[in-house]
Amino acid sequence: MPYALGFDSSTQSLSAVLLDLETNHVSHELGLPFGELTEYASPRGFLGNLPEGQVHADPRLWVAALDMLVQRMKDEGWPLHQVVAISGSGQQHGSVYLKAGFADRLAALDPAQPLTPQLEGIYSRATSPIWMDGSTSAECAEIAAALGGADIVCARSGSVAVERFTGPQIRAFSKRDPQGYADTARIHLVSSFLCSLLIGADAPIDTGDGAGMNLMNLAAEEWDTDLLNATAPDLASKLPPVSPASKPCGTVSPWFVKRFGFAPTCIVLPFSGDNPSSLVGMGAATPGRVVVSLGTSDTLFAAMTEPRTDPEGCGHVFGNPLGGYMTLACIRNGSLAREAFRDQLGADWSAFEAAGDAELPDTAFTIPFVADEITPKRHGGLIESEPALTTPQRVRAFLEGQAFNLLRQLEWMHLKPTELCLTGGASRNEGIARIFADVFGVPVSRLSVSNSAALGAAMRAAIASGTSTTDLVESLSHPDSSIQPKERGTAPRYGAWLASLKATA
Repeated sequence: MPYALGFDSSTQSLSAVLLDLETNHVSHELGLPFGELTEYASPRGFLGNLPEGQVHADPRLWVAALDMLVQRMKDEGWPLHQVVAISGSGQQHGSVYLKAGFADRLAALDPAQPLTPQLEGIYSRATSPIWMDGSTSAECAEIAAALGGADIVCARSGSVAVERFTGPQIRAFSKRDPQGYADTARIHLVSSFLCSLLIGADAPIDTGDGAGMNLMNLAAEEWDTDLLNATAPDLASKLPPVSPASKPCGTVSPWFVKRFGFAPTCIVLPFSGDNPSSLVGMGAATPGRVVVSLGTSDTLFAAMTEPRTDPEGCGHVFGNPLGGYMTLACIRNGSLAREAFRDQLGADWSAFEAAGDAELPDTAFTIPFVADEITPKRHGGLIESEPALTTPQRVRAFLEGQAFNLLRQLEWMHLKPTELCLTGGASRNEGIARIFADVFGVPVSRLSVSNSAALGAAMRAAIASGTSTTDLVESLSHPDSSIQPKERGTAPRYGAWLASLKATA
């Protein structure tokens, strides 16, 4: 019986999902919180006591976690010898810095010994900046200036220069520690680093995760010489090649074969970023389905056929692991803003349920920015055009404002969804789901996909072994019953909301 395996290294844990390829269902799942590896003093997956704005992790933590998780999989009786294909994903933007000889060290690993101590001394930088790091504003400005403007960086790479992206982080390292940078022979992303461990060789960077670096030319799907030169000296020689996520990059290394019982013929696909992998896991890697994740931040992502970029520089475009591109927009004022507005009203979540059936005048709208917003860039400040409404009406106007901000992103994305899938805790609220259906004008369904990034990685591995994408989506990413939009006429309020938003610029 063949299986496909997917890993995901998120901020706080490493997880694995195993798919039975005869039934197209999940047969095993396992997670390892990084806090269990107490020797790395990273209960939340990253280090403390760093300078202001810097957030780093210990790369040895990821190595030790991979070793420990696969050992637990073996101990629990996972059929590792029947796994025919593996892929994975990692938190985007994080980077690992390695000395010369990294690939040679991997090729010489002793299966009788744990992984971590055999890689001691190979790191040219003791810590790895991750996506939470916001310390590189100066470097972002320098890269943009060298290219002739932020819009040019965006047009080439899919995003303006962003503090958490890998390119600005590399530039900061080259400035802060020139010798450490000179000693660096290879720079990997979290995803490609873990993939390298698995194949026992230098793995490529896929186009999905590579687009989150401000270094890859999105249209050419290759490193952009001008971006590399603007970032750091001799950078081209320090990066692995770019590869499509669908092209196998090797087989499982002898260390994993002999230590854990994997088949030596098991193929490995390049690992991708967590967002591109989640696109696959949510069944949204082909155009038509748009996913909105309602969490601490609200995130919209979808497949694109062409690499269109955000003229305001707020949204992002990455490679789609199944081919083409994907787009992503993140709204900071998500669940925390909903909670703050609920508390301001002295209400509970039942008011949000009731809001789905509330009627509003065409002049009623709310700019729902409780805190500073990043999409678009605006200072925090709630604006209610008509605060003298009932509580359900005020809640509806607030939720419409959040939905309007996501709907607005579809304009630069040139997307016309046929289906909107909601996920995340707030998606279970019927009132919220109803309002999103009314605003977007398409059926809204709810997805209950757990660990979508690891699942997406396993699905990609399954596809590489010959399983139909359609069959996998039907089995693993099929949404619940849908809510149909009602003819509520939100367009006039959207127009008024949009005019007010532009006036606050």
